[in-house]
Amino acid sequence: MSSPSNNSTPFFSMGLSTYKVPKELFIENRKKLIREFQKVNQQISDNYKYICYFEGGRSETRNDSDHEPVFRQESYFHYLFGVREPDWSGCIDLNTGKTVLFIPKLPAEYATFMGKIKQPDYFCDEYNVNEVKYTNETEDYMLELSKQYENFKILVLKGINTDSNTEYKPPKFSSIELQSCMDSTILFPILAECRVTKSPYELDLLRHCAEITSLAHVYTMSKTKPGMMEYQSESLFRHYTYYNFGARHAAYTSICGCGPNGAVLHYGHAGAPNDRQIQDGDMCLMDLGAEYFCYASDVTCSYPSNGKFTKEQRVVYEGVLNAQRRVIGMLKPGVSWVDCHKAAEAEIIKALITLGIIVNRSKTVDELVEMRLGAVFMPHGLGHFIGIDTHDVGGYLPGHQERSALSGLRSLRTSRILQPNMTLTVEPGLYFIDHLIDEALTESSTMRQHLDREILDNFRNFGGVRLEDVVAITEDGCENFTICPRTIDEVESVMAGSKWPPLYDTDTTLKRNRLTLSHLSIQTL
Repeated sequence: MSSPSNNSTPFFSMGLSTYKVPKELFIENRKKLIREFQKVNQQISDNYKYICYFEGGRSETRNDSDHEPVFRQESYFHYLFGVREPDWSGCIDLNTGKTVLFIPKLPAEYATFMGKIKQPDYFCDEYNVNEVKYTNETEDYMLELSKQYENFKILVLKGINTDSNTEYKPPKFSSIELQSCMDSTILFPILAECRVTKSPYELDLLRHCAEITSLAHVYTMSKTKPGMMEYQSESLFRHYTYYNFGARHAAYTSICGCGPNGAVLHYGHAGAPNDRQIQDGDMCLMDLGAEYFCYASDVTCSYPSNGKFTKEQRVVYEGVLNAQRRVIGMLKPGVSWVDCHKAAEAEIIKALITLGIIVNRSKTVDELVEMRLGAVFMPHGLGHFIGIDTHDVGGYLPGHQERSALSGLRSLRTSRILQPNMTLTVEPGLYFIDHLIDEALTESSTMRQHLDREILDNFRNFGGVRLEDVVAITEDGCENFTICPRTIDEVESVMAGSKWPPLYDTDTTLKRNRLTLSHLSIQTL
């Protein structure tokens, strides 16, 4: 749904009181691409024409011709155009900014099954572009442009996503002349770098996604009880974000790992679909995020199923919380993300020393960190960029620090120096994973002498604890978008039925009540 064409600022939303995404967001993203391209390319002149061309996501059917999975737009295409429909393409003139979208020419029978066929003029206004043509006109349009300029290049995306290791492959034209005009080396690093830092419009939208995700976590936390199935907790979260805020998509596959499943980092997949019954005394690790107009949130809460922490659970939880707090206190421009990861590991090691699991034999905590002992218990990276993709792009672009080969550090999804308007997750964790413990206890392991096998064996079915917040780097620090209860007292209070967030505003409680306090009355189920 989009805004009416009256005096209001044009926006996209899901109707009712759902968040209004300004259409200007996508216009600004296109302008940013042009600015960044012009910074790195000085050959733009009246005789040199650059067009960048993108293809959006394709529609699919499953098994039979009438079943269409819910479509989610390809991320780069969404970043520039905000288009919801499948099978589109588009181009941007990097000299002038002129933007053209190409839409399928649908047969008349489409209207019978899918609704009224909208004309190009409608989409021209809907997506704030200069022109809309049909996809069968794409090559003719490009060929006509190529004849007008002595030097004409079509820039297309080609490159490796260093997070997923998937390759963006360039589109193909049937025209040999157009193929000869294509360049697949220039665009990818520029556009990926554009997505690393966020505009004010994007920051507002990501803040909203984190807030509604936080509220849904609180709702799920308050309803989760021993005897439920893990998927029932997932269902509570998904219902809350969709019913109240129009978040049709989850940002990623929900992780509802309770008891030993909390030690499975990406639990919830097809082979383990959150299908264990929650037991009394389990630690529950709930990693759940809402997506709204393709922008993501990624928040994790951990809590005891019965609402009360045991002594051991308290030490593990507070170790993770201390790690998260220490990192958030470090965040500001110029700080190394690798240093942040090591700082989190240091707090995890301190908690393990308190538990008696790590025996500190004349080594300092920092020396144990450098031994990579922390990676046994926190094998994943500290966090990741977040934006249109949950694990957003740009982690290891050319010109920035390369990925470490060391245990734990090689799992970092970026090793960059922080800059203003980067958005990241801060998600330290402490897990008891059998095969990593076994490796650390082998005769040849240098870590063995620092571990108490007997105490460690008592934690093998503990699972894990992770706490994950979404933050934005500011000019002099960071803003935490996440508003979940974090201290043990706060978690136990919410699980006992207290309202959240508190109805007051001090230095130690919520400072942003823009959305949250206005939605305290929301109740579902």
